[in-house]
Amino acid sequence: MQRSRDRMERKNMDEQNECQRKLRVCVATCNRADYSKLAPIMCGIKSHPDEFELEVVVLGSHLIDDYGSTIRMIEQDDFDISSKLHTIVRGEDEAAMVESVGLALVKLPDVLQRLRPDILVVHGDRFDALALATAAALMNIRILHLEGGEVSGTIDDSIRHAISKLAHYHACCTRTAEQHLIAMCEDHSRILLAGCPSYDKLLSTSRREDYMDVIKSWLGDNVQDHDYIVALQHPVTTDIQHSIKIYGLMLDALISFNKKTLILFPNIDAGSKGMVRVMRKKGIEKHPNFRAVKHIPFEQFIQLVCHAGCMIGNSSCGVREAGAFGTPVINLGSRQTGRETGENVLHVRDADSQNKIYHALELQFGKRYPCSKVYGDGNSVSRILKFLRTINLDEPLQKTFCFPPVKESISQDIDHILETQTALAVDLGGTNLRVAIVCQKGKILKKYVQPNPKTFQARMKLLLKLCADATRDAVGLNCRLLGVGVSTGGRVNPQEGVVLHSTKLIQEWSSVDLRTPISDALHLPVWVDNDGNCAALAEKKFGQGKGVENFVTVITGTGIGGGIIHQNELVHGSTFCAAELGHIVVSLDGPECSCGSRGCVEAFASSMALQREAKRLHDEEQLKVEGRDLKLAEPITALHLFSAAKQGNSKAEAVLNKASTALGMGIVNILHMMNPSMVILSGILASYYQAPVQNIILEKALVSAQNIKVVVSHLEEPALLGAASMVLDYATRRIY
Repeated sequence: MQRSRDRMERKNMDEQNECQRKLRVCVATCNRADYSKLAPIMCGIKSHPDEFELEVVVLGSHLIDDYGSTIRMIEQDDFDISSKLHTIVRGEDEAAMVESVGLALVKLPDVLQRLRPDILVVHGDRFDALALATAAALMNIRILHLEGGEVSGTIDDSIRHAISKLAHYHACCTRTAEQHLIAMCEDHSRILLAGCPSYDKLLSTSRREDYMDVIKSWLGDNVQDHDYIVALQHPVTTDIQHSIKIYGLMLDALISFNKKTLILFPNIDAGSKGMVRVMRKKGIEKHPNFRAVKHIPFEQFIQLVCHAGCMIGNSSCGVREAGAFGTPVINLGSRQTGRETGENVLHVRDADSQNKIYHALELQFGKRYPCSKVYGDGNSVSRILKFLRTINLDEPLQKTFCFPPVKESISQDIDHILETQTALAVDLGGTNLRVAIVCQKGKILKKYVQPNPKTFQARMKLLLKLCADATRDAVGLNCRLLGVGVSTGGRVNPQEGVVLHSTKLIQEWSSVDLRTPISDALHLPVWVDNDGNCAALAEKKFGQGKGVENFVTVITGTGIGGGIIHQNELVHGSTFCAAELGHIVVSLDGPECSCGSRGCVEAFASSMALQREAKRLHDEEQLKVEGRDLKLAEPITALHLFSAAKQGNSKAEAVLNKASTALGMGIVNILHMMNPSMVILSGILASYYQAPVQNIILEKALVSAQNIKVVVSHLEEPALLGAASMVLDYATRRIY
């Protein structure tokens, strides 16, 4: 019994010791910027020695003279440094950054194995931090990531999000960043909305009485409060040459602006040496208005930013910390794109001229804005320490993700999948507006037809209504809509989904963005193209062009249009007017065309042209059908011309021969330029033109092109099927 009691007492003591064990926290700092965020946390941990054991690892640019040997400020802050790692491979280019990550990964395992921390605190989005997070994750060490979930605009985004995926816990700064982390499937219970730790220090020390002493120590005795500029610009590693150009333009603008300027050297990223060369070439270090420095202690830097007339560059300090003081900021370039900012920030994203930057300086310098607390309220450290106390080291180390629920597939039958994957096709014709649900096999499951309104507003309203009706009906038909394809007349930029110039048949239809309103309303991807191109795509997927590598489709209808498929791809041309087949000139003194030119194929062979000739013959009383005068009969159309020719009317026959010859010559020109293996005629006049066009090819084409076949399309709805094929091919990742 005594031995049993002894065992119980020892077990209780062990449990008490385990409960009282300090949490061993390793804080790793890589550069002057992350130290300003980590130092307040380190102070907080150090002030609770009964709960935490602090280990400090210093690496990266802290240990390099060219960047201020900022390890000294860590030592001056009285932190015991557990390990110093030289991890930077000099070169300041992309390869050097990669090599630096590799060197850090070689050195970190020994350090982490010796220190054996319970949790590693990593900040931000630097390449050194990525190496830290990678090493810790692979060595089964818990990671707390600071400032995850934020968005900027460079490679930093990718690094930041990669670290977030490796981290077990997150302390973020803003509500938006928190939502981003949740959207990235991070566990909500492991995300702390803490605010930025640097705000704890800057809000408490920014209004020191000796601020003028600090300002004068860096800028001289003659400088006044709010009458100087702080400049800090870093390279953008995804566009180094452009960022160096912006840096030079900024320096030129600052020289012209003629105000005292404190300029800090850029960070160690690829491109920094190029920026320093630009600085020295312009004589900034010797210029009387400039003071160029490699490092400023954070407490003094706060004073300088707080009382500056303006801050310029692309440092995160400008969009984050400066807002706490209401200091005017000019943010240059793309490095901070997507960052949340206060109203004190003026963005010059396309900083392509000295004048633009100079004008921004004129607008911002000397202003004061309301203080912003977007990134913190000064209580971040206390929240983070409280969060650290709640970490249960007995919880499984394996990280889990909170993926949204995924509906299980109803069927794995391939026929079912092919039938239910559908496209919403839209044909914007001159007369009617048509919408259809089209399946993978080219079958139209349901079609909606309405007269096309004359005004832009009414047309868009009807279009969106029909699309919404079709979307609702698709659910009842057990169809999954992959997207929306739109076929329209005129010249179209398919990359942007914009109608550049319309035909005369569709009024108010130029410079129209079709993609955005349809996509916004239906929440589906949208493709837009010219109706002739859509007809070619329809033939490629469902018609005579199936399996044919090179062919031309010619639409014979109200106008003459078409599309060219070359090596299995649709030809758009540099300004999206390729395959305007109706506007090939075949006669210098021919009739006037709708495009404003004369002698185009369309002016001879379209149904509008034939109708015009039929009316002319009728007015001259030379058009007879079945022996009766049509002067008082129904409206004259091209059909009357065909009927008269069939009855032996020589005038009608002459008009049709000229039209056939014009179309045939246009197609011969296409054969000589593109050398397709097939010509597909589509539209209401296709069957009539097939034989005459084939004969013209035999008579006029080069010998090598005379055997190219002219066939008639069997598709009843080429525009709708072509619009659908854009969706079905793109959405299923095929190339057309």
